[in-house]
Amino acid sequence: MQHTYLRYECADAFSLTTSAATASTLTTSPLAFLSTSNSRTQSILLSTSGSQVIGFNLRTNEPCLKIGYRELLSGGLGTGKALNSNEVLCISTATVQSNQRVATGWKDGSIRVFDVQKDDCQAFKDQKLGLAYSICYQDHASQSNQNEEFVTREPLLLNGHSGSPITCLKFQMDQGVTSILASGSSDGTVILWDILNETGLFRLLGHTAPISDLSFVPKHGELAHFHGLITSSMDGLVKVWDLKSQCCVQTIANHGGQVLCSAVLMLPSSTDSVQGTGSEEGEIGHGKSRCRLVTGCIDGKVRVYSVHQSKRMMREQLLEHHEGYGSGKNTDINVTDSEEDDICTFMGMLSPPINSLTSNEKVVTLEFHPLGNYFGFLRSNSKTIDIYMIRSEEESFQKRRRRLRRRREKENKSKQKEDTNHVQKSTKRGLLDDEEEKDEGDEMKIEEPFIKDLEQIQASDEFEYVTSIRASHKIKGFKFAPYIEKKGGVRVVCALGTNALEVHSISRDESANDQQHKTHVVSSLDMYGHPTGIRSIALSSDDILACTVSKNIAKVWNVGNRSCLRSFPLASVSSKKQGSYGLCSVFLPGDTHVVIGTREGFLMIVDIASGDIVYTEKAHDREIWSIDIKIPTGYNGEDRITLVTGSADKTVKFWELESQDDGSDDDVSNHIGQPMVVHTRTLESSDDVIAVRYSYSNEKRLVIVSTLDCLIKVFFDDTLKFFLSLYGHTLPALALDASDDDAILASGGADKSIKIWGLDFGDTHRTLYGHSDSITDLKFVRKTHNFFTSSKDGTIRYWDADRFEQILLLNGHISEVNCLTIAKTGAYVLSGAMDRQIRVWERTKDMVFLEEEKERALEDMFDNVENRGDEVGTERIMRRQREEEAQEEDDDENEPQSAEAVKRSVLSIAAGDRIMEALERADQEVKDAASFRKSQDGKGSGTNKRSPNPLLLGMEPPMYILWVLRSIKCAELEQSLSVLPLNYTERLVYYLIILLRSGHGIELCGRCAIFLVKTHQQQLVGHNKMSAPLGELRRLLKQRLAQVRDTVGYNLAAIRMIQKLSTEHKNRYHVPDEGFQKDVFKGLGLGSELAESLQRKK
Repeated sequence: MQHTYLRYECADAFSLTTSAATASTLTTSPLAFLSTSNSRTQSILLSTSGSQVIGFNLRTNEPCLKIGYRELLSGGLGTGKALNSNEVLCISTATVQSNQRVATGWKDGSIRVFDVQKDDCQAFKDQKLGLAYSICYQDHASQSNQNEEFVTREPLLLNGHSGSPITCLKFQMDQGVTSILASGSSDGTVILWDILNETGLFRLLGHTAPISDLSFVPKHGELAHFHGLITSSMDGLVKVWDLKSQCCVQTIANHGGQVLCSAVLMLPSSTDSVQGTGSEEGEIGHGKSRCRLVTGCIDGKVRVYSVHQSKRMMREQLLEHHEGYGSGKNTDINVTDSEEDDICTFMGMLSPPINSLTSNEKVVTLEFHPLGNYFGFLRSNSKTIDIYMIRSEEESFQKRRRRLRRRREKENKSKQKEDTNHVQKSTKRGLLDDEEEKDEGDEMKIEEPFIKDLEQIQASDEFEYVTSIRASHKIKGFKFAPYIEKKGGVRVVCALGTNALEVHSISRDESANDQQHKTHVVSSLDMYGHPTGIRSIALSSDDILACTVSKNIAKVWNVGNRSCLRSFPLASVSSKKQGSYGLCSVFLPGDTHVVIGTREGFLMIVDIASGDIVYTEKAHDREIWSIDIKIPTGYNGEDRITLVTGSADKTVKFWELESQDDGSDDDVSNHIGQPMVVHTRTLESSDDVIAVRYSYSNEKRLVIVSTLDCLIKVFFDDTLKFFLSLYGHTLPALALDASDDDAILASGGADKSIKIWGLDFGDTHRTLYGHSDSITDLKFVRKTHNFFTSSKDGTIRYWDADRFEQILLLNGHISEVNCLTIAKTGAYVLSGAMDRQIRVWERTKDMVFLEEEKERALEDMFDNVENRGDEVGTERIMRRQREEEAQEEDDDENEPQSAEAVKRSVLSIAAGDRIMEALERADQEVKDAASFRKSQDGKGSGTNKRSPNPLLLGMEPPMYILWVLRSIKCAELEQSLSVLPLNYTERLVYYLIILLRSGHGIELCGRCAIFLVKTHQQQLVGHNKMSAPLGELRRLLKQRLAQVRDTVGYNLAAIRMIQKLSTEHKNRYHVPDEGFQKDVFKGLGLGSELAESLQRKK
């Protein structure tokens, strides 16, 4: 009989506030605000956090929302409630009526759109300290309901980027409707999605490097009729796309390298601005909408462009409105042919702040305030954000007038100098005469080489530097809060490289005469995550608390609700060290204190209740790599508790736990009664000690030591006599552990192998391979011979030491896993990694069969190979591709600039197979029904009735085809239909005609029919038998779609009428007379007749 196991699945992840610093792909949008309301209490900050998105309430500085999805393993295995092992890279939000829509871009190329309701943010009001999700264990009924809601509400899934990581997302806001979503990926493609129809519109081709950012052109003013999209890429190009014609209308190529970020915003225009009275204001076009494009480049320059209507479009509109335009006065449209279709015009560069030391660093993030009052940009590896204030329209023109006046004064001075120099040149120049001074006018011309018209408004006229925000650590991203404070200030949220968030406030300094801006830190969210990778994790005896250690910081968590109870720095007065590096930890009996070993060789005892370091001991001269504790069986508080530490100073030291006594004058006297350690024994080693462990048997307690010379030595605990020497690893064993019965020992080394030893004779039972990098930790499950291993390859594996088989492969971490710990009952496993997150792996009731796991692993391997079909795998293919590119270099201009949005995938092919199978079943059912009727001809009425095919689920063949079509996702429908051969297409057209005649599934049938005709147009037109069905299909589509259009129009008219009536009665306080009845259908045609008939019946 095949042996079975219980499956472990990831239930939750925590300790990651923002993944902006640990993201594997460069993105410019790790932060977003969920609401654009002016109310401060309703603004929720969203931050990417590994496999999910975390929402923080900035008023209380607490997490209030988790957005993620549950995944089902391939092959239908698992519970379907496991947290995904994917990584979210970017987010974008939009408001849809009373709900919020959150779009997330993932590392595997998928896009998921979540609908967040108002009640979701208050769903965890009972859990004020943290948010927790669990698969099997729920303590309260309310928590169970929350988990079920989290599991069952699946997001909208959009696939089209073929496994390329999503780098940017942006919603199009058109009069409060957010039906269009644009996405860019690292493969250089941009896809437009229709959220309402859940399908892709088209793909934009043109960039040859990853897309860094994209923005929709606001539909306002003169740009109201232009449906545009502006994209920036790592190839150094910025492209302006016309979404109606699906082509690029302008390419900006004057950047000095990679364009890392861009932003577009419609600036606010002053309503009380003075209209142009002179020639200067009239030529500028005063009162027009101000739309600006700002780009950040790798050369450290911030460029500003004006987004306006093209000259060609302007001329066409003028010709439409004025017939005699050619003979009238000519405006500023006399441009060259290359500037006819330009949408963006260069305005200049932003001058860096004075005394800026990082002006040459690349610009990685640009952000506008949602209200258009402020602008900020961030440079790479910088702690500061430069903030600019955007002047109003009137102030910009005043600044322009002053600039032009100074320019004219300089020109007059330069002319006077030229005249004087000309007079001096007429005289004979002596040898001792001074050299000629350089003309200042030439310097001014060199400063602005790209600005074609210096009379126009420039970037320096609109953008004014006001202040800089300085954070405590390097900033990886920032976002303006979508509201204005009471005194006109704004707030900026910064994502730091230390896994923390800082909120800064910018306000005007009223005490200063020139109204300078000042900044200060409002709050800091550093409680909920480690600043660096997690090096050690330990569980308490009751499996309630967990202690995690990283560089300079240790935190104590409540595993039940994922909340951080204590966070304390690893520094003590007695140790005379500020910021010790923690490497290992263990809980003391009673779960009130934690012992931590540091890289500097200190042992620190921390009181969890107060968060103070109550005792510090200089235990070793070098790093303490491992620590373990021996608690006697039946511990009653009187037995001696022993600690063992292994260090790089080639010693293993044993310590006994005692209580601190009074009588000393130093810092120890302040912690009377607190535990302390006393050195008892020392075991010398021939090389650095990497790991040390106690065995679990009290009859023959052993001490197992792993050293840097690739040996594992076993000693007796009572006498420290040598017992066994285990050799076989080619590199040092970094982790080891013994089973409860002390029968076997498992060790994992830097050589990527796992060895299972017998502790009776020291023989090697088996060597296991599976990890692709060094093994960092190994733990046995209590009362079993099953164990978990973690590795630097980012995976966790579950093994059976009796059958020498791998049971499970657990993915989820995006970086190397350093440590893990297992609950005493084996109910869950905690793992900590360099990506600064802690994952909770819970044991479910789902059974694991090894054969099924092996088949699933093979399927995943084959799927990965198929997904890499477009990748270049060998030198021969690369050489052939270069030759083809060289031949087609001259024909690049004729290549299409757009393509279909969704490409063929495994899911679409499987859906196409389902359609073909459904057509075969339906045809067979039709044939069987026809043969049955033929066999029953001439017989009496008492004949037996034919039983239908059960595979059709009791439906007629056309309705069964419609049911199969509806089961396919809208985004994959077209690709599924493209798989069908021509003969299946003919049969599907036949069933579509039957469905249209009966009036079922009109929209779906129309969409399928139009796509099939477009795809197989030449074959269908050349087929004589398809002429009559195509004519009938055309007639039915016109008829049915007209009916649906009329129905929708009638419903819209009724909704508008109801809205009108509710608006009329909204402010009325009198109660209408019950006897008075108003004909609300009056003037609506058929409605009034119905009302009259109802009144007659009364």
